[in-house]
This record gives sequence, structure tokens and C-alpha cells, in this order.
Amino acid sequence: MKVHEFTLILTGITEITDEAAVSLFEAGCDDGSPGSCDGVVSVDFHRDAPTLEEAIQSAIRDIRKAGFEIDRVEIYPDSSLAVKAS
Repeated sequence: MKVHEFTLILTGITEITDEAAVSLFEAGCDDGSPGSCDGVVSVDFHRDAPTLEEAIQSAIRDIRKAGFEIDRVEIYPDSSLAVKAS
């Protein structure tokens, strides 16, 4: 399996609280890092799964199990391929 990195942006919540973080952890998001900035709550995942699609689908299930909904998924290019500006 491969570790896939992506971010889920939540809707209906504007700040991550201790209670929300515990709910996410207990629902299976122990491979995610929740945070909030400017009224946007996100969970950065490093999820082990055969494919990116399966990783995202399982993370969405876990987020919903915790009682939250997803606004969107953000996927960033592999940082090893990033080019530094000089």
C-alpha cells in the first residue's frame, strides 16, 4: 500500500474544538491533522490505501462518522516534484 496525502475541507463548522478533534480521532481520522484558519476547518491526511480514490473515500466515511460533512477535497502535487524559484 501507499500513503496518500490530501486535505478535506469541512462544511458547517468554523473552528476546530477539542471535542471536534476527539470525535474525528475516535471516528478513525487518527492519520489526519485537524486545524482551522479564518473560519475554514480542514483535516490534512496521510492515509495508507491501495489508491488515492480509496484513501479519500475512506477518509470521507470517517469524517461523516464523526458527524461532519465535507465541502471539498484538496490534492497537492508531490512535493518532491516541486521546483524552487531562484
